[in-house]
This record gives sequence, C-alpha cells and structure tokens, in this order.
Amino acid sequence: QVQLVESGGGLVQAGGSLRLSCAASGRTFSSYGMGWFRQAPGKEREFVATINWNGGSTDYADSVKGRFAISRDNAKNTVYLQMNSLKPEDTAVYYCAASLPRGGALTTDPYTYWGQGTQVTVSS
Repeated sequence: QVQLVESGGGLVQAGGSLRLSCAASGRTFSSYGMGWFRQAPGKEREFVATINWNGGSTDYADSVKGRFAISRDNAKNTVYLQMNSLKPEDTAVYYCAASLPRGGALTTDPYTYWGQGTQVTVSS
C-alpha cells in the first residue's frame, strides 16, 4: 500500500514557475515507476510526465517538453515536477501516481495508487 500526497500548487502568472512535490508513504517507493497527470475542468485526465524507478529514464507529453522536468529522490520517498514557463493552458489539478511497472507509463491504466491532487492556476 502506498499513500501519495501532493503539494506545491498555487496561483502563478504566465511565464512563472512552480515546483510540485509528491511524498509517498511506505518503504517500497523505489519499487514503483512514478507519473504526473493533470485534469482541467471538463476534460479528461492527461499524461504529463513519468519517471522510472531509479530516475534514469523519463518521458514527457509533447505539450510540456522543454518546460517541465520530473525527478525523484528515493531517499526522501518524493517525486517532483518542476514547471517553468507556465502557460494558462497548464491550469489544472495535478495528480501524482505510482505504477508497479517500475519503468513508469504514459497512460493511466498501469498506475495503482493516486494522490488527491493539487491545483495549479496560471493567470494570463
């Protein structure tokens, strides 16, 4: 069982930056691939970024490539999402998730555990 708690969301102007954190409970954090997803009002949840179990492999949605960076610290049981050059279209609730496939995944199905989400609002 893994519990995930996101933090770091908030209101920021376009062009600004935020760093999201996701703290995981349990001693098996390094067994999981991790991902960040987001969901805007009236839209489906969409993939943002994923990282494998040791941080050696990452992947991003085209819409955030070059602006967002996912990382993890297994000693702290935490995964991060650094978001730079934010745009109004990045406004959404951001969720972190843990997948048993240690490589991570680009779709929601492989993810077993989800956090409660943190709101990110980018003003124009």
